[in-house]
Formats: sequence, C-alpha cells, structure tokens
Amino acid sequence: MADAVALYDEADKLKDAGQLDEAAAKLKESIAADPNYSLAHSGLAVVLQRLGQHEEAIAHARRACELEPNDPFSFTALSVTYQRAFAGTNDMRYIRMAEDAMEQSRMLQSR
Repeated sequence: MADAVALYDEADKLKDAGQLDEAAAKLKESIAADPNYSLAHSGLAVVLQRLGQHEEAIAHARRACELEPNDPFSFTALSVTYQRAFAGTNDMRYIRMAEDAMEQSRMLQSR
C-alpha cells in the first residue's frame, strides 16, 4: 500500500505546479491509502474548489472537520470552502453555512 503522507507530498507539488487534476488524483490516492488522513481531505477540498467542484470540495472539508472535531482551523477552512462555493455559484445557502462553520471555529478557539 502506498504511503498516504508521501502521496500527499506529491500532490502538494503538483498543486504548486498548477497541475490541479493530477493533484486531485494523487490526493484521492492518499485518502485511499488512509481514509482518516485529515490533511489529505483538506488538501483535496482546496484543489476541488479550484476546479469548480464545489459539492465534492465541501464533502472533503466536512470530513476533515469530522476527523479533527477540536481543530478550529478545520472549521475555518470549511467556512472558506463554503465562501468560495458561494462565489462560484451565487447560491446564498452557502453564506449561512460559512457563518456557522466560522462560529464553530470561534467556539473552539475560546476553549
């Protein structure tokens, strides 16, 4: 089985080179190697967002939050994912979801 961290690192280089489709494929391999690797889910959310695949990006950002429920950054990243989904679709429902995710991040930070 491939090493999830090594696959993530390869995907990060592909993303930096602007090879988003290839980066997404590599991140999916990383997740297949370790479905609980939250960093790969977060990275895939970013790449998919850039590819305009908003719903799939949101699903991976949510999964990162499920895997790291006490990490404020995960919820901030989820909020940003919702905001970008709104920017790409003008669907107002994403605004409320972005606000809810940011509120969760704030609550976690204040603990």
